[in-house]
Order: sequence, then structure tokens, then C-alpha cells
Amino acid sequence: MNLRRSPTAGTPSRCDLNGANAINLLVDLGNSRLKWAEHGPGLWHTDAVLLEAEDMAPLLDRTWSRLAAPQKVVVCSVSSPQRLRTLEQWTSAHWSVTPRAVHTQVDQLGVKNRYRQPEQLGVDRWVALVGARGLTSSAACVVDCGTAVTVDALSESGEFLGGVVFPGLRLLRASLVRGTHAIAETEGNDMNCLARSTADGVAAGTIYGLTGAVERLINEFRQTLGDTMLTVMTGGDAMLLAARLHVKTRHVPDLVLQGLARIAENT
Repeated sequence: MNLRRSPTAGTPSRCDLNGANAINLLVDLGNSRLKWAEHGPGLWHTDAVLLEAEDMAPLLDRTWSRLAAPQKVVVCSVSSPQRLRTLEQWTSAHWSVTPRAVHTQVDQLGVKNRYRQPEQLGVDRWVALVGARGLTSSAACVVDCGTAVTVDALSESGEFLGGVVFPGLRLLRASLVRGTHAIAETEGNDMNCLARSTADGVAAGTIYGLTGAVERLINEFRQTLGDTMLTVMTGGDAMLLAARLHVKTRHVPDLVLQGLARIAENT
């Protein structure tokens, strides 16, 4: 399944370049999706595909063979080591380019990592914080709504103060099927919390519960970060959750890719 995206609002669209090697390929290799951006002078083009059970190589053959050979490939991966190795082998074989896998840092591009053990912070969370710092010099709350949901606090001075991790929407629903005998279906109507079927109850309960938790955390973070805090929503379920929230948010679907762009430009 190909999840095509339009160029991000406010960023340049595809245009003629002074040679293919002016392009950087930025790659967000997640648990359920492979997302990438072609980035160069006058160019910002994003795309994504769902990750299936098949080997990565045929997927890359179908989706990346048409791409111009990049100057750099910069990767943020929270997927399996095997998938990352396959991606590295594919880019080396097709473009003679060895990808650079990004790792969490203590201090990078205006963001300071205050984790007790900085290297244990997920690299996707770190790169999203770097991306958020490129969007604002104010404090920020970064909400990434993917397989897992993370809510992270970035102070006005650029300090990552900490955050939380909990299951995303699909994991919540799947856990009810795995952990109970009577619940076998979760594809119900999630619009009404006064549900009149089990499937509707699961669908509504998980979405209301998830948005309630996210909204509570945003309000808690605001008490520490102040009223000027920018709340940035990203990830596959960001729009679904944002539509239910009673707080102002900014949707940035390619936040991790924007963070990778900042890292690539400064490497």
C-alpha cells in the first residue's frame, strides 16, 4: 500500500536540480511505516509505504528504483536490525551510498538531552525534538502518534525535560483481542462513547481513552512549559487524535524527516 503525501506546506516543491547528487534522502524507518523525503535545493518531496511482512528488498525495488541517486542517505530507525541492514545493503548496491544511521545525542542543534541515560532515549523521539526546535524557539510539546504514542517536553531553552510512552491506538485495540476471550472484533463505530455493541465500545473506548490521556498530558506540560508552549502533533494517527482534542495543536506529519534534514545539513 502506497501512502503518497503532498509536499509539506511552507516548504519547496519538486523542481529542476543542479544534478542528482544535490539530493539528500532522509529516511524514517518505523515499526509499521517506511517514510522518506527527497531534499535538495528547491526540493522537498515526501512519500511513505506500509511495512509488510515481506523482505524489505522487494519493497525498496518497487518504491525507490525510480529515485535519483542521492548524495547522502540519513536514516532514523526504530525498526528491526534486519530491516535496517537490508536498507543499507540496497542503497550500497543501487547507489554506492552507505547510509548514515542517526543516534541519540547529548546535545545537538539546540536540543539538550536531560535523560538520566541519554543514549536510552529513542532515536525517533530525539530526531522529532530536533525537528521541533527548527520550528520554534518557544517551548514545545511533541506528540508522536504512531505504533506507540510519545509525549515529550522541550523547554524554551532547548532542554528535553522528559516525556511519556504508551501504546498507540492499534496496540490498544489488539491487546483487548489478545487478552480477552469474548472480544474478537474492534472495527466498530468510535464516534459515540454510549456504544451499543462490543466492537463499538472497544473502538470508542480506545480513541476516547487515548485522546483523554494525550490532552491531560498536554495540559500538565503547559503548567511547566508555560502558555506559549507549541503543541506539535505527528505520526500516523495524529490527525485522528487532534480532531478529538480540546486544545490547540499544530499538525506536522513529517516532523522526524524535518529533524533529519537539519541533521543532514549540519553533518
